[in-house]
Order: sequence, then structure tokens, then C-alpha cells
Amino acid sequence: MSRFGWVMLTLIVAAVGGFLSMLSFGPGEVVVPDIAAPAKQAAAGSAASLIMPIAHYPVASLHHDWGDPREGGKRRHQGLDLIAPAGTPVVAALPGTIEKLFDSDRGGHTLYIRSRDGRWGLYYAPLKGYAPGLAEGQRVDQGQIVGYVGDSGNAGAGNTHLHFAVSWMRAGDKWWQGEPVDPYPLLAGKTASR
Repeated sequence: MSRFGWVMLTLIVAAVGGFLSMLSFGPGEVVVPDIAAPAKQAAAGSAASLIMPIAHYPVASLHHDWGDPREGGKRRHQGLDLIAPAGTPVVAALPGTIEKLFDSDRGGHTLYIRSRDGRWGLYYAPLKGYAPGLAEGQRVDQGQIVGYVGDSGNAGAGNTHLHFAVSWMRAGDKWWQGEPVDPYPLLAGKTASR
């Protein structure tokens, strides 16, 4: 083979070697976050062992609408809608602290509860109103009435329901932050304590 041939072969081998070095073969150091960790902890009986957020709500009436498209597909539903008559009592699904009472165009009268261990955030909307005397910073017990089912915000008159959302909270997360967690598997098979 001529000198030119050896140079070309060397360049080709180097190029192929460089290309192969950019590829990954085998498992390597791939880190996959455990997105099921919150649900696993809840199932194991941690502080996130939720009860049904509407008093006496039948488990059979739960409809798994997590991830359904909203606003023409612009966003995904990140909670559960529990259909109930206006004024039905809404309860703290776990013990915690009232982190925020808030009125918004979309959610209407809303309520945020942070679990006592700080790892879970619960969101309730659109409420007809809050339980008498309820205030930000107040500690609530699991099963305590915190509000009432309504149709405030953009729910539409007569569309009474509770939008219930659960978030896995990291240190420093504010009341509107956190990683959304599907509440359906956390509530399926549960019964209300009141």
C-alpha cells in the first residue's frame, strides 16, 4: 500500500474511532429519577397517607382525569375533579398547615395546605368558601373541614366540583411550586374518615 493509502486509512480509522467514542454502549452512569417515589412513600404509610378530601365521597365515584387536555390542549390536568353538590364539606386530606388562601381567575377560592413534614402540598379549588375562622398559618388535623365545594373561578355556574391536586415539595418550594403527583392512586381504595 502506498504512503497516501496508509494516511487515508489512518484518517478513516481515527474518524470512525472518534464517532464511536461519542456513542454509549451499555448502562453506564445513567441516572433515572424515581418519579414514583412520592406514591411509594404514600403507600408505605408516610405523612402523605391521604384520606378522601370530600367528606363521605364514594371511592367508586373517583374519575381518573389526571393528564386530560385542558384549554384546547394547551395544558394538562394536574389533579382530580371530584364532582359533588355545592356546599359539600371539604376536609384536610392530611394533617398540616394552611399555607395560602387565595382567589384567582382560574381557580376561584383556593386553599393550599402543606403537610407537617413539609414534603407535600395540597391544592383545593374552586371552593364556595372556607370553613369559618380558617386562616393562613393555622394548623389543621386530617379530616378537619377546611372549606366547601363550589363553582368559583372559571368552573362555570353549576359546575360544582373539587379540583384536588397533590405536589411533592422540595426544600424551599413555595406554595404554588412542587412536583405534581397524580392523586388518583393515592386515593383509590380509601374512604373518608368523616
